Amino acid sequence: MTETSLTALVVDLDGTLTPTDTLVESVLQVCKRQPLVVFKLPIWLLKGRAVFKDRVAQASSLDVESLPYRTDLLEYLRAEKRRGRQLVLATAAHTDIADAVAKHLDLFDKVLGSDENHNLKGVNKLDAIRQAVGPNFAYVGDSKADLPIWQAAQAAILVNTSKSVAKTVRANTPIEHEFTAGVNQFRLWLRALRVHQWMKNLLIFVPLLTAFSFDDLDKLGTVVLGFFGFSLAASATYMGNDLWDLDSDRNHPRKKFRPFASAELPILKGLAGACALLLAGLVLALNVSQTFLGMLLLYLFVTTTYTWLLKSYVLIDVMVLSLLYTLRIIAGSVAAAVATSSWLLAFSVFIFFSLALVKRCSELVALQQKGRETTHGRDYRAVDLVVLWPLGVSSALCAVVVFGLFITSADTQARYLNPQLLWLVAIGLIYWLARLWIKTARGEMHDDPLVFAVRDFGSRMTVLLMLFATLAAHFLPWE
Repeated sequence: MTETSLTALVVDLDGTLTPTDTLVESVLQVCKRQPLVVFKLPIWLLKGRAVFKDRVAQASSLDVESLPYRTDLLEYLRAEKRRGRQLVLATAAHTDIADAVAKHLDLFDKVLGSDENHNLKGVNKLDAIRQAVGPNFAYVGDSKADLPIWQAAQAAILVNTSKSVAKTVRANTPIEHEFTAGVNQFRLWLRALRVHQWMKNLLIFVPLLTAFSFDDLDKLGTVVLGFFGFSLAASATYMGNDLWDLDSDRNHPRKKFRPFASAELPILKGLAGACALLLAGLVLALNVSQTFLGMLLLYLFVTTTYTWLLKSYVLIDVMVLSLLYTLRIIAGSVAAAVATSSWLLAFSVFIFFSLALVKRCSELVALQQKGRETTHGRDYRAVDLVVLWPLGVSSALCAVVVFGLFITSADTQARYLNPQLLWLVAIGLIYWLARLWIKTARGEMHDDPLVFAVRDFGSRMTVLLMLFATLAAHFLPWE
């Protein structure tokens, strides 16, 4: 064994062993579970970072088992442990968090963490390391704050460090190993913004299309502006929702890979990004009209209430989701300054209630396949499928019935040159909605049915044919 391999291996926690910041996560958890404690945070901070961390740790109960850990680094540490190397967890995080992590991983011989009197960062951490293992050690870290420790170490292990920090460390300390993330940041932000979800906001164009006013360039330009305003604001809410749901997302088979749940994007950057997107969305909405801005604010209020409260109540959550879709249509009507028929609103409520239930049922089917019975963070159980299934299918059929009544209405007969062709659309709706529910039953449904519809060839072709039939019914005379 080399001289380096005989030295103790001291490992940092935040940003290194786990890519997240446990202090930020703890503060977020306190804000979520004890909102009134938020007013105490500035007072704690004025007393110093050590006291701040201690008070936050006492007010929170971070679930260290669900935290994302760097698997490649863990494998390396376990290999070094088997070689007989002493492993020490040394972190600026509170000692309660450090001890919990060490207990969960069952890997470290010693644990060093901050307490009410000491903030174990930089030089303070270096002093604690020397007292614990002596002057000979290798250090595993990630940030500029670790430079004094690397300079005193016999070897350095770099974990996803910046180029400037890595250059400084290489100039002073032998490099034992390097771990790099290699993640495309641009793609991560696109995922965090859920740009693919912007297609839901295409519903804003529906009133313009149903009024066959898409040749009015002024109205079209206004609706496009409204679309981007809604989309940017919606992305802000998606990011806020992901930050709010970190715990439940990390216990979900697919959502645990989201950028914030996996800690591929920092929480603080997410908060800043969400605020910037929200401001941009509101400015664009105001440029459409004050009424449209009011619709967007109503949408944001409902989504925020959904995130903080309503999503945990069975059935109420899917009802709210269906209403949010309908709100988009009403907002489009406001932006385009065209009237929205009661037929369209009734149709949208039923069809989107069915699609929201598709989403819930697909999650419960996936739950059953994994042998689990209850969801995390939502009041749903696998046994609820016996109720949700017929409720969702019947809601889909109600939407078709409403569409059929719309075809036979006097207004439709007057506005369409060949309204009988709309029955082809009704048949397409029956096929498409039934297809979604069959895919759900087979466990092949994406957790968002609209995303699935875009990716599914059969759904794309059906929607395209329904669109052609609608245009033909309006423009082609009956002969």
